[in-house]
Amino acid sequence: MEDIRVNKGLRRTLTGTVISDKMDKTVLVMVVRRVQHPIYGKFIGRRKKYMAHDADNSCKVGDKILIEESRPLSRHKRWLVKKVLERAL
Repeated sequence: MEDIRVNKGLRRTLTGTVISDKMDKTVLVMVVRRVQHPIYGKFIGRRKKYMAHDADNSCKVGDKILIEESRPLSRHKRWLVKKVLERAL
């Protein structure tokens, strides 16, 4: 029976590129989003790095992946690798 408190339908997902896979079961993902400048209206690229849990160490540097929000797994890890969208060449 499913617990009422756990609602997996409301978890956020982000798409990003793996920039480091040197840690065990963890990848560093850079997510780039375009936002409009509040005064000038020009679109600016904002980027942020997230640590994501990669249980089977399948992601490599340059892969495009989908990450999903989760419970805190360590001091900095709050995301899970959902799937690999595109492999690096």
